[in-house]
Amino acid sequence: MKAIVYEEYGGPEVLRLKETEEPHPGPGQVRLKVVAAAVNPIDYKIRRGWMPQMGPGLPAVPGSEAAGIVDEVGEGVTDRSVGDEVLGWTDTGAYASYALATNVVPKPADLDWETAAALPVATETSARVLDLLGLKEGETLLLHGAAGAVGGVGVQLAVARGATVIGTASPANHDYLRSLGAIPVAYGEGLADRVRAVAPKGVDAVYDAAGQGALPVSIELRGGTTDRIVTIADPAAADLGITFSGGGGGRPLEDIAGYARLAAEGRLRVPIVRSFPLADAAEAHERSEAGHSRGKLILRP
Repeated sequence: MKAIVYEEYGGPEVLRLKETEEPHPGPGQVRLKVVAAAVNPIDYKIRRGWMPQMGPGLPAVPGSEAAGIVDEVGEGVTDRSVGDEVLGWTDTGAYASYALATNVVPKPADLDWETAAALPVATETSARVLDLLGLKEGETLLLHGAAGAVGGVGVQLAVARGATVIGTASPANHDYLRSLGAIPVAYGEGLADRVRAVAPKGVDAVYDAAGQGALPVSIELRGGTTDRIVTIADPAAADLGITFSGGGGGRPLEDIAGYARLAAEGRLRVPIVRSFPLADAAEAHERSEAGHSRGKLILRP
């Protein structure tokens, strides 16, 4: 089968399209014929060797989020059949013609493949963080990186909980944030004053989906406390006493299935920035590392 492989850590140039052996499912697994695989920031961080504790070792096939068609079923699997269209997390690299998976849910028939592949990480991450923050109806959430794929989903889930969301983003993305139900503010110098102008009573919680150095100002806006601030991207969290939340695949699968139905009904948006052929994975990683994408990048094997 075709797969994107890297045999050393480094920049996007280490990604190569190669012929590799097809995997076959073990007990509890299914094999997917991958139709679409999502590119996530953690993929390039692992590829660069920045997160060796999360990497599979070398050589490696990147990716952990995909949508596809079940074409083999392992021993003990009773809830999935050959021919099922599914989405979820892969156990083996998703940037490939085939991948093994344990945690998958049905793909609604009217949900497009790109959006299906983009859903699991964004929805699981944001729902997990909002739970950690204990966000309640009537509260105000400050969300950094609100126009990104994960941040945009976070805005929508927080608004659905009845919260007021203030989202940081570049001015070019402010209309988009308004369409999601957020109050947009520009990031950068003077952020604290801009947030206070729209939230004079302060913010109840902060969700940092950007990792661009906004934690100190977040502490300031929380009145000097680190309570109810969570980041998914800033390595300075530990030094500041702020919760860093990693994860993936830990949310109940029925929740992910529910988000997929909402997306199919048009009630949850996960914009797709661009879809690339599998062979162009290096270009997709360059785009991912550059940041500032409003939505997800997708690979099509």
